[in-house]
Amino acid sequence: MLKAVVLIGGPQKGTRFRPLSFEVPKPLFPVAGVPMLQHHIEACAKVPNMKEILLIGFFQPNEELTRFMINAQQEFKISIRYLQEYSALGTGGGIYHFRDQIVSGSPEAFFVLNADVCSAFPLTEMLSFQKEHGEPNSSVILGTTANRTQSLNYGCIVENEETHEVLHYVEKPSTFVSDIINCGVYLFSPDIFQHIGAVFQKNQQDMLLEEPTNGWHRAEAIRLEQDIFTALAGTGKLYVYKTLKFWSQIKSAGSAIYASRLYLNQYHKTHPERLASNKEGGPKISGNVYIHPTANIDPTAKLGPNVSIGTGVTIGAGVRVRESIILHGANLQDHCCVLNSIVGWDSTVGKWARVEGTPSDPNPNDPYAKIDSETLFREGKLTPSITILGCNVTIPSEVIILNSIVLPHKDLNRSFKNQIIL
Repeated sequence: MLKAVVLIGGPQKGTRFRPLSFEVPKPLFPVAGVPMLQHHIEACAKVPNMKEILLIGFFQPNEELTRFMINAQQEFKISIRYLQEYSALGTGGGIYHFRDQIVSGSPEAFFVLNADVCSAFPLTEMLSFQKEHGEPNSSVILGTTANRTQSLNYGCIVENEETHEVLHYVEKPSTFVSDIINCGVYLFSPDIFQHIGAVFQKNQQDMLLEEPTNGWHRAEAIRLEQDIFTALAGTGKLYVYKTLKFWSQIKSAGSAIYASRLYLNQYHKTHPERLASNKEGGPKISGNVYIHPTANIDPTAKLGPNVSIGTGVTIGAGVRVRESIILHGANLQDHCCVLNSIVGWDSTVGKWARVEGTPSDPNPNDPYAKIDSETLFREGKLTPSITILGCNVTIPSEVIILNSIVLPHKDLNRSFKNQIIL
C-alpha cells in the first residue's frame, strides 16, 4: 500500500506569483486548463495500490480548496485530505508533524511532491527503480540534468554513476557542484521519520542552549533538502532516479505559461480530448490549445500555439491569441491581440488593443536549459517579462500594454510599457 503527500505551501508563499495569487491559492492556479495540483493528483492516482493523497500546507481551509478536493476525489476515486500546519514548518517539518497520519495503515512507502513543479511525474518508474537499487528502505530523489550555470539555483546531486547512490547533496551551491538537480519529487519509506526525528531532537537541544523563545516551532521547522538529504548523502540510504522527461519549476507567473506549454504537449499522449482541433464553424487553431467547453469563441478568431482558455471566456471576431492563459470570465473584444500574457479573471481587453509580454522561456538551443526564476527588477528597471492583467482589469480600445503587470480592479485609459500599474 502506498500514499502520496503534496506540499502546497501557504499564503505567504507564492509572492512571486502576484497579482494572480490574490484571487486563488497558487496551487489551484489553472495550468493547461486544470488546477496546477490536479496534474500531481492525477499522476499519484495512476500508481497501482495508491490508497490516499494528503495535501500539507498552511492555507486556511477555504471554499476553493475544499471544492477542488471534493471534485478530485470523485474524479480519481481516491481519498484526498488536507492537513493544515499551524505555521510554515518547511519541507521536512510538515511531513514530520503529520507523521502519524502518513504512516497510519502502514504504507510500505510514500511519495512527497512539491506543488510548484510541473513534470511528467514518473512515479511508477521511481518505484521500480527503488526496488532495484539499495536496501528496501532507501529513499529516492527524482533528478534531472541542468546546464552548469543554472544548476546553482537548485539542489545539486553528486551520484555514483554505477549504483546511482547520492554521494553528496548541496542546496543552491555558490560554485559548480553537479549538473544533476533535485526535481522536488521524492519516494521515502517510513524510516525517513527516524532521520527527521534525529534532526528535530538536535534542534530541540540547540534551542535549550539558546534563550527560550517560541522554541517548539523553530525546532519543528525542518528542511528536507538542507537538513536531511545533506546528512543522508553518502550513507547508502539515498539514491537518485534521473528522468529525461519534461520538468520545470512554477515559481513566477511567467513560468506558468511555459508549464502550460509542457502539459499541453503531454496531452497528446494523456488527454487528447482536452486539445482543441480545427472544426467547421470553429476558430482557427494552430498548435496545442485548450478551450473550456463553456467558452464562446468567434469562428474568425485565431488561437495558438500554447493557449488555454478558461470557463465562460468570450472571444470576439478576428482576435489573435498566442502563448497565453485567458482566465475565466475574461472578454477579448473584436480584433484585439494577446501575446505572451495572462489575462485575469473577468478582465476585458478592448477592440484593436494589443496586450503583449516577453516570453521567459529557457534557451531552446540548450536541451538542459531550465527556466530562470528572473528577478522582477534588474538594474533599477522592470525586467521584460510576460504581461499580467490581474482580475477585473479593463483595457480600453486601441491601446498597447507591453511587458507590464496590472494589479486587480484597474480601468486603464492609455498605453503602458514596462510598468507595474498599481
